Amino acid sequence: MSVNGSRVIEIINKVGEVIEENKLFLTELDAAIGDGDHGLNMSKGFNAVKERLKGDNGNDIGDILKKTGMALVSNVGGASGPLYGTAFMKAAAEVNGKSEVDIRDFEKMLQASLDGIKMRGKAELNDKTMIDAIEPALNSLKDSIEKGLSPKEALKEAIDAAYRGVEYTKEIIARKGRASYLGERSIGHQDAGATSSALILETIYKEING
Repeated sequence: MSVNGSRVIEIINKVGEVIEENKLFLTELDAAIGDGDHGLNMSKGFNAVKERLKGDNGNDIGDILKKTGMALVSNVGGASGPLYGTAFMKAAAEVNGKSEVDIRDFEKMLQASLDGIKMRGKAELNDKTMIDAIEPALNSLKDSIEKGLSPKEALKEAIDAAYRGVEYTKEIIARKGRASYLGERSIGHQDAGATSSALILETIYKEING
């Protein structure tokens, strides 16, 4: 399985469509324990990404991801802009100059994204953040590749792990961001950032598998 740069642009644009479709849902999740603007901010950000990628020839996937990250940093408010922007820019560094990527490249990109998010957000697993979707997905992906699963199977397992992580955010106390001020009152609520991360990963999976 390999994906070329033009396809990467199509996938990123599809992510924007999925975020747009879910922006009210994401905003409702965020309103319960956060600032209540996650979905709207993410939608604005990916609209800016779409504009930024117009006319890109798709020859350099690293450059595509860098442009995506910069557009998100510049256009997404709150913590999400710097975090998602960092994720895409760190992923970009792993594939600079490449015109095609495969499942092992994706593993490296996801690892770099996670490391960047942890560095920028000073959060860890079980803090009730986007990490609670991304880290289980990455661990699952690594395990599946090691076991020799097909890319399609490996991605499916990773998505399932991401959504289990999203579900788990309902059971834990928020330790970062606005939600952390609520303490135990944050229990029972699903984290918006983890949800948007899972949606992004699911969209990548669906697009790659047609």
